[in-house]
Amino acid sequence: MLNFEFFTPTKMIFGKDTHKRVGEVIKSYGFHKIMLHYGGGSIQKNGVYEQVTASLKDAGIDYLDFGGAEPNPKLELVEKGAQLCKDHGVELVLAVGGGSAIDSAKEIAVGACYDGSTWDFSTKAKTPRAALPVGVILTLSASGSEMSASAVITNEKLGLKRGYNSEFHRPLFSICNPELTFTVNKFQTGCGIVDISMHTLERYFSKSPDTPLTDAIAESVVRQTIAAGRRAIKNPEDYDARADLMWASSLSHNDLTGCGRETFMACHQIEHELSGKYDFVAHGAGLSVIFPAWAKYVYKHNVPRFVQFANKVWDIPVSQENPEETALAGILATERYFAEIGMPVRLSQLNVGDEAFYEMAEKCTESGGRTLPGWLPLNTKEIVDIFELAK
Repeated sequence: MLNFEFFTPTKMIFGKDTHKRVGEVIKSYGFHKIMLHYGGGSIQKNGVYEQVTASLKDAGIDYLDFGGAEPNPKLELVEKGAQLCKDHGVELVLAVGGGSAIDSAKEIAVGACYDGSTWDFSTKAKTPRAALPVGVILTLSASGSEMSASAVITNEKLGLKRGYNSEFHRPLFSICNPELTFTVNKFQTGCGIVDISMHTLERYFSKSPDTPLTDAIAESVVRQTIAAGRRAIKNPEDYDARADLMWASSLSHNDLTGCGRETFMACHQIEHELSGKYDFVAHGAGLSVIFPAWAKYVYKHNVPRFVQFANKVWDIPVSQENPEETALAGILATERYFAEIGMPVRLSQLNVGDEAFYEMAEKCTESGGRTLPGWLPLNTKEIVDIFELAK
């Protein structure tokens, strides 16, 4: 097990009707002026917006309304939000939504305390030194951004999607009411299931020494996500299934499932190029295509790890005579599950052709300036090969 630091200061407020307490929660911290950040209007249609604003008003919290967050959140909106925070003396940014609204809120909070473009942080040219606190009301179980140190943003002008970690990204509090996910459609529920699984599996499949306890936690999170995912797809208002997915979302990306392991999410890096190039590709849908292709490409470089995954997660018996057969069976079981819950498993299902494979691979490696680490290091050629496998 490698040395590690585990720091998750986010206060989790979990359960039915908890979002209606947001005003008193914010008041308890002493804030008076906040930005309310959300997406395209679903929270207005389902009544959540009215409930949240009523709670804020009852607590005497003044709020600046700022909607417009969208999938693959955009730098232009972030910079506009950051300036509004400066202009209006905002003390906290409250995100109501899923990963896109939360990541956008995190970037706004950092930008409100910086004189330049937050893209400086995405490119690692600068390191954040301060940020406004961020609060969350979660409406989609997927990204784990409600407890994570990461944020991902898209620079439309450059056609690049980049993320970075900062302790300033950790939300001050996250209010997680599984009831708010009842109306999430099958496709977005499926995208969330994939994202939860991948945040766990990318850590699990990292190049690291043995970590049996962390492995067991990760395997349990994935197994429960698979089971709860099936139930939520079948019955969208199954509270316990939605609750399991919501809690798994938080655990998958708050670093718990990677304690003692290196973390470099190669599949996420490759997928960021895909959805950065093709804005219509949902992040979870891109991951459901990329992961099986990546796994088929690299599994022979650590067969025992993939055998363990197949056995512990999918209950596939271990073949002593042909362990590679077991390893591949686990990958195929994952691919079949993604398809079962309505996710694409080939680029053709996303209407993505091979015309930009090399361009995306070059961007991913920063024109040869970096190699994606792992059991098999990935350069431009290897990433193109993975795209080919995913066709």
